[in-house]
Amino acid sequence: MSLTDKAIEDIRELIRSGALPPGSKLPPEPDLAAQLGLSRNLAREAVKALAVARVLEVRRGDGTYVTSLQPSLLLEGLGGAVELLQGDSVALQDLMEVRRLLEPMATALAATRISDDQLAEVKRHLDAMREARDDVAQLNAHDAAFHRAVVSATGNETLLTLLEGISGRTLRARIWRGLVDDAAAGRTLAEHEAIYKALSHRDAALSQAAALLHVSNTEQWLREHLRSGEPLPFGTTTHD
Repeated sequence: MSLTDKAIEDIRELIRSGALPPGSKLPPEPDLAAQLGLSRNLAREAVKALAVARVLEVRRGDGTYVTSLQPSLLLEGLGGAVELLQGDSVALQDLMEVRRLLEPMATALAATRISDDQLAEVKRHLDAMREARDDVAQLNAHDAAFHRAVVSATGNETLLTLLEGISGRTLRARIWRGLVDDAAAGRTLAEHEAIYKALSHRDAALSQAAALLHVSNTEQWLREHLRSGEPLPFGTTTHD
């Protein structure tokens, strides 16, 4: 472990132990360095690294604070990384594989926890997808919202952040444009309908199966498209 890595780990340990809880202000740099037995340069580098990781927030003229440490904050960089991998076919297939491993289980868990209001939100986005069959931007927006509403029903913020990150808004939009062009959008909408129906019955096994079928079919379409050598189609994306 390098000296900088050790300095980072020492500050992390202060946070983990509760000595520096979320929202607390770090001691001035000289005091922090002395407390940890580090040089000021090492302390400064460690703080910079943890600020990049969103564990710390540097407020100019005020000091450095421990963030909320919420998964949505700490993991938000994942989505940006996924967007950078758009041109790497192997990475895209790996991401779809991860989604196939996580999303069906998340959907099964949602079936056991989803409230009537949450189920109504899922249906609202399903209805909107049906109405926007030929509008890729709207399909993409409501598709993302549909899946977000499902995973939100698990009450697991870390799971939600991970799945949103690996889905990738640009990738989702490009897949939808390809599905519309291939006249496969109707089948994909039917898969969403099956997920909703399984959730409405609070059937975990059926919900898991419906989600697995949906993600697997999307993954297979992506693999075949990439094998064909054709680039994924570009189109309007949404930041809904």
